[in-house]
Amino acid sequence: MILSDIVNLAAHPITDRSFGESCQATLNREGALVLRGFIQASALETIQAEAVAAADKAYFCTQNHSVYLTPNDPAFAEDHPRNRQVVSSKGCICDDDIAANSPLRQLYDSEDFRAFIKATTGETELHAYADLLSSINVHYHEKGQELGWHFDNSSFAITLLIQAATAGSRFEYVKDLRNADAGNMNDDGVQQLLDGETKPDVLDHAPGDLVLFRGRNSIHRVAPNEGDTTRMLAVLAYNNAPGVELSESARMTFYGRLE
Repeated sequence: MILSDIVNLAAHPITDRSFGESCQATLNREGALVLRGFIQASALETIQAEAVAAADKAYFCTQNHSVYLTPNDPAFAEDHPRNRQVVSSKGCICDDDIAANSPLRQLYDSEDFRAFIKATTGETELHAYADLLSSINVHYHEKGQELGWHFDNSSFAITLLIQAATAGSRFEYVKDLRNADAGNMNDDGVQQLLDGETKPDVLDHAPGDLVLFRGRNSIHRVAPNEGDTTRMLAVLAYNNAPGVELSESARMTFYGRLE
């Protein structure tokens, strides 16, 4: 399968330098880039069928966590934004469940795709995870499941919506709510959001759309799935250095196994 069988290159000429520069400008300005209809219809059908077929392998888990993804800090009260708990619940299949001939795998491994991601994000290197589980994941949100408010640790994330829920499961965010590099965690702003005083933006995307999102400073969540259709989302994860592994504790928490 060649790249044009997977990516709608007519709409998204990812090998064109000027297109990458335009995408970088949008990502830097908006904090999010949505490439609509990025995946060819036939490739999307294959990805959807693969995700449905692999669903029985998914590891489902529920975690309570702070929006900062940090342990409880006794220096703050339990109801302080640093310690307030939200809930994330989902199923996940791992990289080793993605076949070599899957369009997801071939897209992830494509040098042209990686060059485009580097051009758009400003990264100089992109590498797969050294462990065999973390590079490509497919997430499943069934009825009632959600991804709680949080900031990412990484500078950017790449996702592909495979199947949308019929109700709920909105991707909501507040751009640049904090400045982690400057040490400004903006606890007051986080509290206002958690108390419902701040109205988040909603990211409009559909199956087959590729999304790049800068979540390190922009808080975000996936609202609870209110319908009977499972939301399915692929996450394509790279590192800017070789040899990086997701920690054993994180692998056990999210995947239920180490290898």
